[in-house]
Amino acid sequence: MTISNLLPFGVVSVQQEEGFSGTLSPEEEKALGSAVLKRRMEFTAGRTCARSALERLGTPVSSLLRGPAREPLWPSGVVGSITHCEGYCAAAVAYQERFAGIGIDAEVNEPLPEGTLALVARPEELERLGRLPAGSLCWDRLLFSIKESVYKTWYPLTKSWLGFEEASVTIDSDRQTFQVDLLISNYPEIFSHLRGRYLVEGRHILTAIVLAGGASSGNLQEPVFRG
Repeated sequence: MTISNLLPFGVVSVQQEEGFSGTLSPEEEKALGSAVLKRRMEFTAGRTCARSALERLGTPVSSLLRGPAREPLWPSGVVGSITHCEGYCAAAVAYQERFAGIGIDAEVNEPLPEGTLALVARPEELERLGRLPAGSLCWDRLLFSIKESVYKTWYPLTKSWLGFEEASVTIDSDRQTFQVDLLISNYPEIFSHLRGRYLVEGRHILTAIVLAGGASSGNLQEPVFRG
C-alpha cells in the first residue's frame, strides 16, 4: 500500500522510500539556501516527487518554489501537498477545478517526544485516544500527523494560522478514517465536514485529507476513492 490508497481518483501522487534521490533546479537550490545534509536530502526528494507528480498530471514545471510561509507555490489551477520524514517522502497534486485542497503527512510510527502530546491534544482528544485499542499503532503520533494534514489543507486556502488546539479530531480505528471539527468562528464552509483517511505502511503512518469540489466549480460531490 502507498499514499495513493488514501487518495481519490483524480489525485496524482509520487513517493520515495528510504534511499532518497533527485535533483534541484538552480532556483530551488537558491530557495533552500544552506541546510544540513538531512534537510537537503528530504527537500530534494520532496521537490523531485512534486515535479514528477505535476508532470504526470499534465502540468510540468522546472522549479517549484516556496511562498512566505515556506508553502509550495503550485502552478495556477493546481492544488497539492508535500510530506517528508525519516525514510519516506511523497507529493500529491490535482486540478483545482476538481478538488479544492489536499493535505498529506507522513510520520515515523513511534511515540511523540515527552511533553509533545500535551501541546498537540485537547482534553477530549486525550480521552478518545485512551479508548482506542492497544496495538502497534502509536495513536499520539497519528493525532499529530492528522493535525499536520489539517494545516496543510487549511493554510493554502485561508493564508491564516490554525493552532493544534483549534481542531478536534475523532479517529475511527475500524474504518481507518478520522473527522475533524474546527473550533473557530467564521471559517470557510468547505471545512465544515473535514474528514480524512490514514494507514500504517511499514514503519510509517500516512494521513491524507482531500477537500471535495473545486474552488470555482461549486461541485461538492464526495471524492471517489480507490478500493
